[in-house]
Amino acid sequence: MVATLRVVLDQLVAPTEPVLAEASRELARALVVGAPAGCEVEAVAPAGDDASLATVAGLGGVRRTALARRELAAALQLGVGTGIGGGMIHSPSLFAPLVRHDRVHDHDQTVVTVWDLRPWEAPGELPRGIAAWHKGMLKRAVKHADAVVVPTHSLAARLLEVAPGLSDRIRVIAGAAPAGFAVPVDEIGRRRELGLPEGFILVAAGPLASDGLDAGLAAVASSGVDLPVVVIDIEEGDEPAVADLASAAGIPERRIHVRGALDVADRGAVLGGAAALVAPSRRAAFPWRVVDALTLGIPVVAASSAVHDEVVFDGGALVEASDLPSLAEGLGEALATTLGTSAAAARLGVLAGDRGRAFSWRESADKVWALHAEL
Repeated sequence: MVATLRVVLDQLVAPTEPVLAEASRELARALVVGAPAGCEVEAVAPAGDDASLATVAGLGGVRRTALARRELAAALQLGVGTGIGGGMIHSPSLFAPLVRHDRVHDHDQTVVTVWDLRPWEAPGELPRGIAAWHKGMLKRAVKHADAVVVPTHSLAARLLEVAPGLSDRIRVIAGAAPAGFAVPVDEIGRRRELGLPEGFILVAAGPLASDGLDAGLAAVASSGVDLPVVVIDIEEGDEPAVADLASAAGIPERRIHVRGALDVADRGAVLGGAAALVAPSRRAAFPWRVVDALTLGIPVVAASSAVHDEVVFDGGALVEASDLPSLAEGLGEALATTLGTSAAAARLGVLAGDRGRAFSWRESADKVWALHAEL
């Protein structure tokens, strides 16, 4: 008899969050590759384009719901019938049928994932409906989830403060850079196509307050490092906000380059051209671009936080600060030290690469299989 793990892949049909769509795809691929003998992976997704799911090879099947994603999200929040059914269900997000089920007799189990606590720590930065949906789904997870996965131990501790009813059901399974992530051989051409210069500082932050972009840009300005600045993953329409923050930090318009979400190869090319990555956010969220930089051995200068301290560990420069001005000053000093000599930059790059090897989707998939076996 074949045991089927059903993975919810709604983000591949309607990728409203590109980072989560990539994580869902990478985890599903690793689950397929690492499936134990007698096990298979089936996709569950709302009505939509099958071509997106074709990017995950080796699926045992695809189960479509009758509802499109928007209607399905509302049904899941209300706990009404969705047609997804039971079995072993794993979701890389909170998008899952969190309803009463019988794990002991019917062998039904539902596991969901929380990557980012913005809906609870900074709900005002999200549309009201989105924040409410996440909060409602976490309440349903407290009632009905067999386990909730988070990517770090620090996020596990913070989530328990938000939802103490989860008790011993929280499990830690980290994310990773895409399998085979590397600087592509045509990196120079890709950067040229993106209109980016050669040699720059990459800032991993968006314009929302909890992202810390103001501190990151102020750090670059105060560091004395005269390099262009690149900011990626910026949503369409938010470019003026980034430009305003750069101007306020004293960075001339000619030095700032803003780009949106990039595919894996282009992102590898951008990181390949970065002298260092600055990560100023202290929010409880998995730092995807920090992990990308560690994987490629790019020097990382990050604000000290519970998440960064755990993820970066000894693979980068971590800056402690009590307020925004001191954070900007500390990041600037660390950046100046990192790029002050080629030896210092090379040393931090080696440390980053060593730390980056700790993150692997294959290892994460093995832990997911073990979790469901435990349940």
